[in-house]
Amino acid sequence: MGVLGIISCQTLELEFAYLMVNDPDVSSITVMKDHYADGVVEGLERYGGLAPKSILYIGEYLPSPSNGLEVVVRVMKIGLHAVIKDLRAGVVGAVKEMGPYVDAIILGYGLCGNAMENPGELFSGTPVPVFLPMDEDHPVDDCVGLIIGGRENYYEEQCKCAGTMFMNSGFARHWESLGENMTGPMGSSHPGMLKRLLANYKRTLLLPTPVMSEEEMTSSVTEFNEKYGLRSEVRPGTLEILNRTWRTAKESVFGTKG
Repeated sequence: MGVLGIISCQTLELEFAYLMVNDPDVSSITVMKDHYADGVVEGLERYGGLAPKSILYIGEYLPSPSNGLEVVVRVMKIGLHAVIKDLRAGVVGAVKEMGPYVDAIILGYGLCGNAMENPGELFSGTPVPVFLPMDEDHPVDDCVGLIIGGRENYYEEQCKCAGTMFMNSGFARHWESLGENMTGPMGSSHPGMLKRLLANYKRTLLLPTPVMSEEEMTSSVTEFNEKYGLRSEVRPGTLEILNRTWRTAKESVFGTKG
């Protein structure tokens, strides 16, 4: 038996649900339940008909006798990256809280505006290994860099059109919440503010993967495109980097127990 912790932004809620459902080694899933965890719970039901155990805080977690992999999930609010120090403090704090209860932690984050720069230093006091999705020898830039397949692909699309709003599944599902975070506390009462921020944007680039089809993404962003005068284009996304990170973290867990 081993316990793997997941701490992730809402933008990757469906991706982690998909990984857990499709991994035969996973014997138990426990979710720290709050409003931000609704999406991952929905994803577990959507992909595998699973209902996870729920706890309110990590101290309630009790491992069960099992030869498989137990997973404990905490989902963080989308948009924390709007203030880098808040994102860094939030993730570091969550890692410190979860560390004593698990054998390894995988983060659903990248560099995210350099909030996660120098992860070895950031998580040096954590008693278990902490894994970020890696793009060759460095963490992915962010959740878009993760799903588009790395920095080279990200840069290629930025060069094609500098005014690109990248849409992975999380952004497609939560673009309204993301807009409020981008414009600050007045975002909801001053909707024109986001329109000014996006004035030079020309397109949304959809990144469909097995967790969300092109058709579903198109439906999800139609209102966004109409509101901000953007066209949609498509580039297939990938779960390969996240899959690789998942496998590495699992190997660490079972190595610890073996």
